[in-house]
Amino acid sequence: MPGWGAVDTTAVVLVKEGCRKEELPLDLLQGKRMDFDENETLSLRGALILADPSLHDSGFTRSVLLLTNHSLDEGAVGFIMNKPTGKVVGDLLAMDEFPELAGVPVMYGGPVSQEHLTFASFAWNENSGEFEFVTHLSTSDAAHRLHEGYAVRAFVGYAGWSSGQLEGELKQRAWITGRAEARLLEVETSDGMWRALLRAMGPWFHLLAETPEDPSLN
Repeated sequence: MPGWGAVDTTAVVLVKEGCRKEELPLDLLQGKRMDFDENETLSLRGALILADPSLHDSGFTRSVLLLTNHSLDEGAVGFIMNKPTGKVVGDLLAMDEFPELAGVPVMYGGPVSQEHLTFASFAWNENSGEFEFVTHLSTSDAAHRLHEGYAVRAFVGYAGWSSGQLEGELKQRAWITGRAEARLLEVETSDGMWRALLRAMGPWFHLLAETPEDPSLN
């Protein structure tokens, strides 16, 4: 694929799950079908959105996305967390300067800017119960955070929505909101992540999790 050699090294953003003036606590969003007529200033930054079983877009089917930025005015940005490519960074780039990054898993992050490889680090804070992340790391910053014990991932592309676009999709019930959990760090179990997160939301969502991917089999 052309463009594998490009690495996105734009500004570093640190986001911690929490309650800012314009945000609701993420615990209140778990499994909620959002209606932005209720609160047009609600931010889902730091939350998960899970594809509804009815969403059959080839790039987002049964996907789990972490929203790294979201506002009504600026739109939203996120990364798909449950679609590993089966590759590691060393398969795609020569990492002579930072050989420790060669084994970092490469994930399919979304359909936008797939010519870029974006590094991000993640951690679950046991004390605060917060999922912490830093996106758009330089290779040197990614190597440093790997040494510090953070989980580091490389993403091919990302998901992006223009102003009001995600809100419209939420109103159409294309997405189910959820709280970021420690299991997001487990690449090995990513195939079952969508189903496991839905099951944990309650009986109705447990039924949704069992919906066959091919509607004709229902």
